Amino acid sequence: MTNPFSNRTSSLSGPATDIVPVTPDDNNDLTTIAIGLYVETGGAISLVSVTGAARTVTVADNSILPVGVRRVNATGTTATGIHAMVIT
Repeated sequence: MTNPFSNRTSSLSGPATDIVPVTPDDNNDLTTIAIGLYVETGGAISLVSVTGAARTVTVADNSILPVGVRRVNATGTTATGIHAMVIT
């Protein structure tokens, strides 16, 4: 199988190289800062952006939220099936 990523330098302008499930947590940051979130079931997402700003947004089912995220808080988050898009 040919790997189209093998000769590419990872870039924020390019696609994520992996997607990992997120368990919302009020105290701990994600293992790797996300370049975006994918949400299966819509609702509110309480997050801390890569700049440290606290934000709450409401998204629809099967949404992509293209923002750098360091934490998804449990308190205030009603969306489920959240996945972090990361560059590894």
